[in-house]
Amino acid sequence: MKRTLKIIAAALIASPLLAQAGGDPEHVKFPQGYDKAFTQYGTMNRANQTQVAKLYANEAAISSYKQGQKSSSGAVVVMEIYNPKKGADGKPVPGKDGIFEIDSLAAVAVMENRNNWDAAFPKENRTGDWGFAVYNPDGTAKSNDLNCVQCHTPLQSQDYMFTYQKLVDFVKK
Repeated sequence: MKRTLKIIAAALIASPLLAQAGGDPEHVKFPQGYDKAFTQYGTMNRANQTQVAKLYANEAAISSYKQGQKSSSGAVVVMEIYNPKKGADGKPVPGKDGIFEIDSLAAVAVMENRNNWDAAFPKENRTGDWGFAVYNPDGTAKSNDLNCVQCHTPLQSQDYMFTYQKLVDFVKK
């Protein structure tokens, strides 16, 4: 009995860590209709060279960057993460432009910038004013073991975004 209680207690202690690891969908909501309402600013192979990303930004993000500023409160950036088609050798198949051919949508990552987050959203689960969440293609929260904050925090000079320069270059055109 004591062993069972210890296991349950350990699971309850660890569960908030696992639930928050890939972001916080309780605070960073899935932006329904983003693929029509937001502007697609790029498609690229992800740095891990095993996925393709389509990148979207809402008007608040684009407007901020057009003015030469960092993202303002209300900015939302979305990254659709795709599994690439694979060849007989098991490697991703590159298209004519070098970007892998797309097989299926695997996940949707969302970054939202707010200067008025609810106090229930702990600061350690955010990077600057950016909050994160990862979703399944159908918009339900995705269970994952990513730590968005850990990877984005060193990117302060890039407004905490891996695709900062791509977005800045896009809005300058």
